Amino acid sequence: MTIPLSVFITTFNNAHTLPALLESVKWADEIVVLDSFSTDDTLKIAESYNCRTFQHVFQGYGAQKQMALEHTSHQWVLLLDADEALTETLQAEIHALLEKPLECDGYTIPRQEQMFWRMNSPYVRMNYFLRLFNKQKGRMSMMPVHAAPQVDGRIGRLKAPFYHFGEVDIHTKVEKINSYSTGLVVDKVAKKHSANPWRMVVYPPFAFIRSYIFKRNFVNGWAGFIVSFSGAFYAFLKYAKLYEYKQFEKYGSSQLPPNAPVPKALKADE
Repeated sequence: MTIPLSVFITTFNNAHTLPALLESVKWADEIVVLDSFSTDDTLKIAESYNCRTFQHVFQGYGAQKQMALEHTSHQWVLLLDADEALTETLQAEIHALLEKPLECDGYTIPRQEQMFWRMNSPYVRMNYFLRLFNKQKGRMSMMPVHAAPQVDGRIGRLKAPFYHFGEVDIHTKVEKINSYSTGLVVDKVAKKHSANPWRMVVYPPFAFIRSYIFKRNFVNGWAGFIVSFSGAFYAFLKYAKLYEYKQFEKYGSSQLPPNAPVPKALKADE
């Protein structure tokens, strides 16, 4: 007997990418979509695929995904973002996996990234993400960005990749870097991390080398170079913004002229 599967997704104005995702999982026993009050055709598209749709004000990535998880009906669940989709080979691998007793409590899956004008090469060292899991053993982390399932138990690994269409151009990539780096500062401040400025100097070159050489992004040509350089810039911004926060926390506006505009301070509880 095939083990039933629930797919859960959080959305906000994802009409452009959602059809590819839903088409790749339409065979699932249940698809749950938790929407943050989209103003485009996201909900209409979800309903056309007979998804169970809900709406809730965005509470942060971790909390929102946990809320979507709690709407699922089946024990085994698959988490996907609205700009992702399963490859045909991964669909077949999951089908085969669910036709027999499962040996693990969760499974990581490699993700093949869109790199602007191309998909990354299958020879790149892809990142693995925990997406398929037994919800009785799992829950979502409460990270402000990059929220992921946390599973208590044995973790296996699938071979076939899923697609990520999150960075269609460099403009989108830079917007994400700016947003995510700010979100991570909130998390670091809440965890009382120190702000060592030398991290701005040391870590970005290491991030570039790790991405371009060790993860083999050089096989992606100039797209791989741009992605690796962007990753180094992301590493720089995380530590630069944390250092900036600590300077405002320490000095306030005392080092500025009277009445100079001061940016809104990050708050750990936001």
